[in-house]
Amino acid sequence: MRIAILGGGHGCYAAAADLSEAGHDVCLWRRDTTALRPVAETGSIVLKDADGAREVKISRATGDIGSALRDAQLIVVPTAAMAQADIARAMAPHLVDGQVVFLAPGTFGSYVMSRIAREAGCRADVAWAETGTLPYLARKHGDREVNITIRAVRLPTGVYPARKASQAISVIRAAYPSVHGCGDALSGALMNAGPIIHPPLMVMNAAPLQHFERWDIHNEGTQPAVRAVTDRLDLERIAVREALGYGAPHYPLADHYNNDQWMYGDAHKKLVKSGDWRESIDLHGHRYITEDTELGLAFLASVARWAGTDAPIAHGLLAIVGGFLGRDLRYGERTLDALVLANLSRAALQQRLHDGE
Repeated sequence: MRIAILGGGHGCYAAAADLSEAGHDVCLWRRDTTALRPVAETGSIVLKDADGAREVKISRATGDIGSALRDAQLIVVPTAAMAQADIARAMAPHLVDGQVVFLAPGTFGSYVMSRIAREAGCRADVAWAETGTLPYLARKHGDREVNITIRAVRLPTGVYPARKASQAISVIRAAYPSVHGCGDALSGALMNAGPIIHPPLMVMNAAPLQHFERWDIHNEGTQPAVRAVTDRLDLERIAVREALGYGAPHYPLADHYNNDQWMYGDAHKKLVKSGDWRESIDLHGHRYITEDTELGLAFLASVARWAGTDAPIAHGLLAIVGGFLGRDLRYGERTLDALVLANLSRAALQQRLHDGE
């Protein structure tokens, strides 16, 4: 299958190498052509995982998004949610009927990017899908080298518009067999693990993150008190899903620590052992704040408000992060209020998510 990978982060390079090795015709697009040059010149990425390191040939690497999207059946966007608006505008002139865009994860980006592309003049009948986490726990080790610690074994995925779910899931599963449908885009967004695992880790590790040059929030930073808050926050997420009528499996985050039933299977010990997450984290600029808190947690809190579901942990963490950022995060750009959806009834929103705009 012809696949376009958009972006230059850890997950983008992991996807380009992994899907190429699986036999797909992959084009990697990155806006920063200077940073992309090592891959473009060698035509390959060094992929490292439990099987060792090897060169994996990539069909193409380009800074031309039109060329990357041409004839692509599947478009994979494993980039941070903050980049989705710019990418949607860049994609808009080049999208064609029948293409599937897969956000991993999305932070309700499937709805947001579709709207932005349409406002930019795109009239293509495209399916936009989002899942609960990246298909990989991965870190780049160089300009064209990526280490995959573990691959996801379960990827619950929502589709916008939901009327295209069957087609979209079928296309995505050709690349990621671990994908399974979980309903519409809102259901997919409420599977996002980042806004559950990362805000408590950032808030409750704020002092060591600012004190030590490097700190592993998944090792020393994951203590019983942190786990307790994370579990309560996740129960709020699940309560929102249930209030909106979304059924199990909800993939409780506790399974990530306790057994092999979570999206990555039995992954936490491997994540810690890799050492790749002992890093310097800026409390103001890291994507755990800018993406998972300012956008993701604010989105979850807004859905809880709209659904009439109690979510004190979500609101409390949002208030604390807003405290050290110096701004109110309750009505940020990715909330239902900012998206002008909070005034809709549940039936009206469900209809819009099914039919599209």
